[in-house]
Amino acid sequence: MASSLRSFAASLLFVMLFMATELGRNTILMAEARKCETPSAKYKGLCGRKSNCAAVCLTEGFPDGECRGFRRRCICNKPC
Repeated sequence: MASSLRSFAASLLFVMLFMATELGRNTILMAEARKCETPSAKYKGLCGRKSNCAAVCLTEGFPDGECRGFRRRCICNKPC
């Protein structure tokens, strides 16, 4: 009984690993669009929240922004 349970668990693990690698393969084949990035001209101070940075970038005409780097600067980005 214990041996059949052990082999069932091993085969279930194998199937899950196979499915995970197949799902991961689809995301690798997808190409990501290039992003043009520029530091925000209006954001002042340390960038602590992505949502605040994104809101300021929206006012500058960019669709998105994120906090980056050691100095925590707000970087606005858009598709090139």
